[in-house]
Amino acid sequence: MDNVFIHPTACVDDGARIGQGTKIWHFTHIMPGANVGPDCNIGQNVFIASGVTLGRGCKVQNNVSLYEGVTCEDDVFLGPSMVFTNVINPRAHVSRKDEYRPTVIRRGASVGANATIVCGHTLGEYCMIGAGAVVTTDVPPYALMVGVPARQVGTVNEHGDKV
Repeated sequence: MDNVFIHPTACVDDGARIGQGTKIWHFTHIMPGANVGPDCNIGQNVFIASGVTLGRGCKVQNNVSLYEGVTCEDDVFLGPSMVFTNVINPRAHVSRKDEYRPTVIRRGASVGANATIVCGHTLGEYCMIGAGAVVTTDVPPYALMVGVPARQVGTVNEHGDKV
C-alpha cells in the first residue's frame, strides 16, 4: 500500500483494499473485503465492514460504523457519530444477514453529525443531510434535508451553499 498512512492502533485486516494517499487514524478497524478508495481520510474509532465501498476522496469522521451494504461514491462526507443501519427490523435472536438492504450515498453528498440513515435508501449527489436528521426515504440530488423524520427544506449547490 503505497503512500498510505495507518496509525499503529488501527487494524486493517488482510484482504481489505486501501487506495493510495488514504489516511487511517486511531482505533479504526477495516475488515477483509472492504474497499477504501484513494485519498480518503478515515477518522478515529471507525468500523468498515466487508463489502463496503468508499470512493475517492471520502472523509469519514470519528465514531462512524459502515456496515455491509453501504456504498459511498467519490467525495462523500460522513459526519461525526452518524449512523447507518442495514436491517429494517433487527432482533438479537433472529439472523437477518440475508435481508440486508443496500444504502447508496452518491457523489459529493454530506451527512451531518449524529444523523441516522435507515437502510435501503439512496442519497442523491451533493445532497446535504443536517445534523441529527433521520433519513427514512430516498433523497433527491442537491436536497437539504433536516429533522426527524428528515424532510427537504431547501436545495444546496456543489459547495454546500443554500440556493
